[in-house]
Amino acid sequence: MMGEGFGHWGRTFAIPTLIYPGFRKRSLQAIQKDVEVFTQAAAYGHHRFLVTEIGCGLAGFTAKDIAPFFAGCVDLPNVTLPASFWRVLNQGRR
Repeated sequence: MMGEGFGHWGRTFAIPTLIYPGFRKRSLQAIQKDVEVFTQAAAYGHHRFLVTEIGCGLAGFTAKDIAPFFAGCVDLPNVTLPASFWRVLNQGRR
C-alpha cells in the first residue's frame, strides 16, 4: 500500500528497515519489534508469507543481524524464510 510502511496489506506484510526521507537505517530494536508483530499476525493468519532478506540490501544489515528476529517463525507452516536466515538460525541450534 503506497505510503504505508508497516503492516498487513492484502497478501503482504511490510516491515520497514529504512527511514524516509534520507534513507537512514532503522534501529535493530525497532525492526525486531516489527518482526514480533509480524510473527504474531502470521501465527493466527491464513496467508502464506514468503519472507525476503529484509534489511540485507539497501539498509546494509546482514542475515546474522536480522535472522534471529525470525526465530519465532521457525515452526509456523505458513512462513517460508530465506536460506540465509535458515543458516543463521540453524547455527544457533547447535
